[in-house]
Amino acid sequence: MPSHRLAPLLEPASIAVVGASPRAGSAGQTLLALNREAGYAGKLYAVNPNHAEIDGGPCYATPAELPVAPDLAILAVADARLETALVQTIERGARAAVIFGGVNLGGDRDPPLAARLAAIAREADLPVCGGNGMGFYNLDRGIRASFIRPPYDTRPGGLTLISHSGSSWSALSTNDQRLGFNLTISGGQEFTVTAADYLDYALGLPSTRTVGLILETIRDPQRFVAALEKAAGCATPLVALKAGRTPQSARMALSHSGAIAGDDAAYEALFERYGVTRVATLDDMAATMALLSHPAGIGEGALVSTHDSGFERELLIDLATDAGTALAGIGAPTRARLGELLDPGLEPVNPLDAWGTGRDYEVVFTETFCALLADPAAAVGFVCHSPRDGHPLSQAWARAAAAAAQRVHKPVAMVANHSWTRHPAITQELREAGVLMIEGTACGLRAAASAFAYRDFTKRPTLIPPAGPPAATRARWRRRLAQPAPFDEAEALALLGDYGVSVPATQRADSRKAAVAAAHTVGLPVALKTAAGGIHHKSDQAGVYLGLGDAGAVAAAYDSIAARLGPQVLVAAMAPAGVEMSLGVVRDAQFGSLITIGAGGTLIELLQDRRMAMPPFDAAYALRLIKRLTAWPLLGGWRGRAGVDVDAFADAAARLSVLAGELGGHIAEMDVNPLIVSPAGAVAVDALLITSSKPEVCSDDGE
Repeated sequence: MPSHRLAPLLEPASIAVVGASPRAGSAGQTLLALNREAGYAGKLYAVNPNHAEIDGGPCYATPAELPVAPDLAILAVADARLETALVQTIERGARAAVIFGGVNLGGDRDPPLAARLAAIAREADLPVCGGNGMGFYNLDRGIRASFIRPPYDTRPGGLTLISHSGSSWSALSTNDQRLGFNLTISGGQEFTVTAADYLDYALGLPSTRTVGLILETIRDPQRFVAALEKAAGCATPLVALKAGRTPQSARMALSHSGAIAGDDAAYEALFERYGVTRVATLDDMAATMALLSHPAGIGEGALVSTHDSGFERELLIDLATDAGTALAGIGAPTRARLGELLDPGLEPVNPLDAWGTGRDYEVVFTETFCALLADPAAAVGFVCHSPRDGHPLSQAWARAAAAAAQRVHKPVAMVANHSWTRHPAITQELREAGVLMIEGTACGLRAAASAFAYRDFTKRPTLIPPAGPPAATRARWRRRLAQPAPFDEAEALALLGDYGVSVPATQRADSRKAAVAAAHTVGLPVALKTAAGGIHHKSDQAGVYLGLGDAGAVAAAYDSIAARLGPQVLVAAMAPAGVEMSLGVVRDAQFGSLITIGAGGTLIELLQDRRMAMPPFDAAYALRLIKRLTAWPLLGGWRGRAGVDVDAFADAAARLSVLAGELGGHIAEMDVNPLIVSPAGAVAVDALLITSSKPEVCSDDGE
């Protein structure tokens, strides 16, 4: 891709190793040797003032003496020499650089070395991999821009790995013989090139089938989102391992929505929106990447598995439930074929226990697994066994897996029930046969669940959010949100109403007489709430009275509130009885407005039952999230109770997402809690809105 900004960095036609060395085991010597061994076809130059030649080839004292300006300069020098080396390579006309050093100097001046190097590179518009990284491998091009020597041959494949962690990069890309990569990158501190840039490049490679992302933070959110959109558009699976999932919020949120969002909320919403598979461990990452990148693809259906143990089959069923992994219901023809092959007493079902008397066990293993995998309901097949090199039973299972992979064009994996068994030879044999090796039953099941989820993501219809209000209404609310005066509940409900969210009839009152009159106007029974400024959670202050059915009850409730909290109240029509849910808007500093969808009521923060979403979206998108709430059974009817209008709940969430998409730059936090979902619909009966102290600048027409 000669037009891509990163081509000189990741596919250079010439490389200069600054700090090349003849000393065995040194970074400078390893870099030269690795590229020669890999068959790098470009020009490879050595630079070191202490040597006239290295390994029989010329060595140049400084970059200035190089016969040509190199595409890539790899700076394999001590931190103290990095600044000079970078300046010299730029002056020679190098088009990209790799910086390994930790870029820390004791007693350094201000700005420190890392900031100086980044500034120099930015000024020169120089793509830099690093600093404080381990470089990269481009296996498609035979390039090893890293000082790490793999312990065995690394063969090309369809996986790309982009990692902020050098150690994790090394573990997967140089030490895992199960995986085949086309490109692996340890980006380090990302002086001028970020994960978004690398991802954009990788998505343009014909060999890329799946991309793994090991992330600490995102330094350029807009470009990262654009890269995720590109991946979704070309149906390239992304698997992300993101550190920092534990909510350790640095601020005190004023709304319930802010309190339950947590620091990781933006990534949850972002990954959900663009179909990024999130994993929790390196093992899960390896297994999921391998399964998603299988050349056969993940077709319709679910998982079939075969075992040589009844107990381990039962355990897989339990673990599949935990992982949310769908097990295939095989058809009658498959069951009949299994019945012909199995020993008496063995059930022809999926998952299958194929071990009986041991008679012709390899034939039984092979034919039963092939029958399972060929069933129309099967998308992926697992041979679940704890393989040991040289063991006859393990070798039989490996041959059965290989035969099935050859006969049936579907992904096949051997899954080690006990991941501590030693089986490098079997792993290599399986790889040659196109069979994956996954360590650990639970790990394999989570990978299968993720693969099925991504397959389903690719089949989702295009999002069509509901229409917002007229432009004049939107402009009016934008002007109001930009004013410093705080919003009260009546205004917040009016805003929701203008965006199509159902709200109760309400009136303000500042006396007992006015409260009683308002109650008759909106219609008894009513709710009466304090409207005193500065009270964000009225229930905590005993500032809410519900179900007031006559004038006397209204008057008594008003007197109680007025005596304690002041004369300003809000009178609202009662919503039908239903399930208390919640919606909210929170604002992330990097990715903007986010929507919370969750359980509601006074226990919202305790229950922490919520899903996050990036606006805007439609009701179908919201419904998928609602179905994943712990409270979902309550909405469908629980213990004889009538089910509620879940579609109305989803529609309210979609309409709030449009509000956030159009006005979210002015909203710091918004709470819609409770949202009463009943058989008659979904009504927002309480709303809290906190405007942003630093709103985004928007025109009144939203353009």
